[in-house]
Amino acid sequence: MRFEIVSDLTGVETIAVGSGIRIPAKLRKRYGVAKWRKCKGFAEIRLESGELGWAELHWYEAAGIGKRGMKIKQFL
Repeated sequence: MRFEIVSDLTGVETIAVGSGIRIPAKLRKRYGVAKWRKCKGFAEIRLESGELGWAELHWYEAAGIGKRGMKIKQFL
């Protein structure tokens, strides 16, 4: 499902680091070696259909690489 973030991310927190991440080898292979973290936060999003709403988002991020693999975890 494609979406666009239309507000700032709020309530951002790290939920896993290092060996707590289930797919570290995939992240290293695809994006490079770095200290990867799994994070979550909340934002207002716009779906492909044009509908607006708030959602909890999860993604992986690393310094120098940025946010990757952002997905909607649940609609609020």
